[in-house]
Amino acid sequence: MNRSDMEIAVVVRRVTWVGLVFNLILSGIKMFAGVYGNSQAVAADAIHSLSDTTTDIAVIVGSYFWTKPPDEDHPYGHKRIETIVTVFIGVVVLVAGVKIGWDAMQSLGEGSSSTPRWPALAAALASIIIKEWLYRWTDYKGKSIKSTALSANAWHHRLDAFSSIPAFIAVGVAMIKPGWAFVDAIGALIVCVMILQAAIKIILPQVSALIDTGATTEECEAIVAIARGVDGVLQVHGLRTRYSGSSIYVDMHLVVDGGITVHDGHEIAEEVKRKIIGTGPGVIDVNVHIEPESAAIDSGSLKNSSFQP
Repeated sequence: MNRSDMEIAVVVRRVTWVGLVFNLILSGIKMFAGVYGNSQAVAADAIHSLSDTTTDIAVIVGSYFWTKPPDEDHPYGHKRIETIVTVFIGVVVLVAGVKIGWDAMQSLGEGSSSTPRWPALAAALASIIIKEWLYRWTDYKGKSIKSTALSANAWHHRLDAFSSIPAFIAVGVAMIKPGWAFVDAIGALIVCVMILQAAIKIILPQVSALIDTGATTEECEAIVAIARGVDGVLQVHGLRTRYSGSSIYVDMHLVVDGGITVHDGHEIAEEVKRKIIGTGPGVIDVNVHIEPESAAIDSGSLKNSSFQP
């Protein structure tokens, strides 16, 4: 593992450990406040915070594997492990949302609601403030090192902050209007909807990555522009890309002057590779096929499942 990968792994684990500690503390506070303060919405929010600890552990453990260098059995590296961990995070969020929604509907159906008390209100407010801060910090770190798992876990923090807002409102309304105690269960249902939406947003992009979805049109255009800017490149075609974790692998054909030496053609290919990896949109490997101008088929197309000029 090179120094860059080692640094990324250290950042991922450090940030996630901080989140794990806060999640455990908040889960305990909100569960106590939900039970003692008679609030189903806050207790549901505590369960959601507890689910965050599961994803935190998945990220910490997974980071030891997806940053490993390529080996004989995994010549393209282990980046897909990060994708799998991210999908797992989304599934955990989804299950937590379904459980919260089911409990809330049962409460409404039974008509069993008690008036919440001030500890529940205070816990919800504290959760909003702390979890929003955790989201902003974790998301910043995730984007700075291009870690999809860390960014997904950041959204788990923001989701917890968002889910505490309806809980806070529901508890406040129920405390002011004791006859409206059912609003607490409605607040839990709103939390459920928000959780399910976030889970889908986390899962779908990662499923696309698992089935080798290519880079976006904008990313492909940027890659082609870099290649065309290298001296000696006459044409670029046969572009193919695929995601592995948050990284992009590229295959492309370059047309060059048929009269140059093999050595010169190799140097052009290496320069294209260096520039794309150095300045391209998250590219970590480029496979270049050199073609002489006389043998190239000038199709005028850049073939990619997600890119059509």
